[in-house]
Amino acid sequence: MVVFAGQGDPRRSLSLLWRADTPPPARGGPGPKPRLSVDAIVAAAVALADEEGMAALSMRAVGDRLGRTAMALYTYVPGKSELLDLMYDAVHAELPTAYPESESGDWRAALTAWAGEVLEFYVRHPWVLQVSQARPVLGPHEYAGLDTLVTLLRATGLPAGVVRRLVGTLFPYLRGSAQAVADARLAAAATGSSDEEWWAARSAALLELVPDFAERFPAVSGLEAEGPVEPRPGEGAEAVPYPEREARETFRVGLGVLLDGIEAARVGRT
Repeated sequence: MVVFAGQGDPRRSLSLLWRADTPPPARGGPGPKPRLSVDAIVAAAVALADEEGMAALSMRAVGDRLGRTAMALYTYVPGKSELLDLMYDAVHAELPTAYPESESGDWRAALTAWAGEVLEFYVRHPWVLQVSQARPVLGPHEYAGLDTLVTLLRATGLPAGVVRRLVGTLFPYLRGSAQAVADARLAAAATGSSDEEWWAARSAALLELVPDFAERFPAVSGLEAEGPVEPRPGEGAEAVPYPEREARETFRVGLGVLLDGIEAARVGRT
């Protein structure tokens, strides 16, 4: 399920994102209920999405978490569209905005550290991956994350035009890598069968039904014949399920190739 940000009223959404206008505090009523706030509503919505996924998100469900009705939330947040924008921007505040490696002039180490942080951020909040990047939220924390990456890339010495395209390359790469990790974690629970059970059943059936598989797909078969990629020692890889381990290793190797390409572009300009 893909959702698009920026579907609420433009001025109201941006006003909430940048906290330009703050709704008045709710009047105290009978009982000890805490007063609502935009931040409290957003925090409850993020917790809901983290635990149950984007499909569970509704004003009513968020209100239930806060012990209030959905109507009580509308004084602070006009609707679900504006809430989604606020959630998306709020979680981006978790990302660092400075890297020691960059301060020492090691742009490659800085970008590697940045990529690792962003990958784990997406894995913590997999619902964020469902928010399309076709239309940005335009919030302060989203901009801070973008500003951080641009700063790291400008340290490579590449021109602004190339840096813009690298931004457009790195974010989709990271989102795809994180989606692979997130899917690997969810597959067993969503399907009711473990990875081992799934592969054992289908591998046996494939060998039986397609006995000439190696002849029909020689490149794939040849790659597999060279043997599985063993986990790197000393990283506790044996404790990570195979699909997630593969996704993370693919991310690591792919990132290295991307950074090699950036280095080659730098060298080509000197």
